[in-house]
Amino acid sequence: MAIDETDLKFLGRAVELAREALDRGDDPFGSVLVGEDGRVLREDRNREISDGDETLHPEIELARWAAHNLPQEARARATVYTSGEHCPMCSAAHAWMGLGRLVYAVSASQLAQWRTGWGLPAGPVLVLSVTEVAPGVPVEGPAPELEDAMRDLHHRAAARR
Repeated sequence: MAIDETDLKFLGRAVELAREALDRGDDPFGSVLVGEDGRVLREDRNREISDGDETLHPEIELARWAAHNLPQEARARATVYTSGEHCPMCSAAHAWMGLGRLVYAVSASQLAQWRTGWGLPAGPVLVLSVTEVAPGVPVEGPAPELEDAMRDLHHRAAARR
């Protein structure tokens, strides 16, 4: 299944949440959990810097919420839309909670290449694709339509360092 207009709408919201995170001093990541019926179940933005906890990624928060609020069948039919491909920690949480399809705006390798080009050090964990960490998760991305917006947000975050 390819990324379609409905996917782009929810990815657009994830990018808005990433912008909100950046505006509040966090790295620009946002995620939206959508049920099988197309209804937004939960959304979140990155809070790792402002809250002082590097594990407060929005994808983790959505997985935790789903674990406590959705039966396994509903989790499996839900879609997670996110501004950036999951890191290994978030990939594992996605798989462990039995969430369904993942759709992302930009890949982890794109972000790593941008960061290198801006002279930033590598992050503390390996850059791995979701399928390397959680091979059973159906994944779509990146979405070229959102690449410029996400590059700009991450560049603004890099300039603060």
